[in-house]
Amino acid sequence: MRPWSFHLANLARAAFWLALLAIVLMQVFGGRGVDRQRSAALGRIEEARKSRVIAMIHREESASLFGVPVAGSISIDDSEAVLRAIRLTPPEQPIDVILHTPGGLVLAAEQIAKALVEHKGKVTVFVPHYAMSGGTLIALAADEIVMDANAVLGPVDPQIGDMPAVSIVKVVEIKAPKNVGDELLILADMAQKARVQVAAFVAQVLTKHLLEKHALQVATVLTEGRWTHDYPITVQAARQLGLNVSTEMPLSIYELMELYPQGGGIRPSVWYVPLKRAPASPGAQQTPNSRPESKGTAN
Repeated sequence: MRPWSFHLANLARAAFWLALLAIVLMQVFGGRGVDRQRSAALGRIEEARKSRVIAMIHREESASLFGVPVAGSISIDDSEAVLRAIRLTPPEQPIDVILHTPGGLVLAAEQIAKALVEHKGKVTVFVPHYAMSGGTLIALAADEIVMDANAVLGPVDPQIGDMPAVSIVKVVEIKAPKNVGDELLILADMAQKARVQVAAFVAQVLTKHLLEKHALQVATVLTEGRWTHDYPITVQAARQLGLNVSTEMPLSIYELMELYPQGGGIRPSVWYVPLKRAPASPGAQQTPNSRPESKGTAN
């Protein structure tokens, strides 16, 4: 006869492996279920708008088995996928791009923007919340930008590593080249080249919709580094720049965003009742047995 402690240890090990298997199965099949829901939502938008819909939504999602959040940004993989989708789209068919991104690799964003500029059909970019940096660069390639009334774009001034290119150049100007090291001088040279390259590319993209002089002016504003890189360009500011911006956001875009929940937190930091409320009439009382559904999003 083996002692009870031996059997208890075996039971504990079995319970651990069963729990681990359950987590794996939930990740695999749960993820597939969400993917099917997203594909169905994209299909409904395509059917309603008779367009090719491309969603590029970067969130922190629980990508690992143990819920470690992974933040997304525009990458070469993204540009390859978008270019593939554009190639599969008939030249005259409209393209709708749904953007939610903090930005990312300049090369990838430029490739996507160039492909959208060259597409013959109408290109519409939807920004339900924000499209910063490289996301803004992609949005500039659209014939129409549809933004939520509170959504924002951002500057497209280049960054060298984690430093603004304009600030690197300014440091060398303030200190004088003879007072700084070779490494900083090399960075300043790269930064200046990046500023010229990005400004020229943005101007080229904008000439699809703006006169050349106006395109150069807007490109200068967006790339010269007059603001911090996270400066919010609102709907009103975008219109003042001469961009074709609408706030007629289809409800289906918001519904699609619900399928991309923010990950990384067990307990949501924002709670609300997902119902439209009419103003309460004087003397009205809440039903004591009512228990409305609460909805939350995690930071």
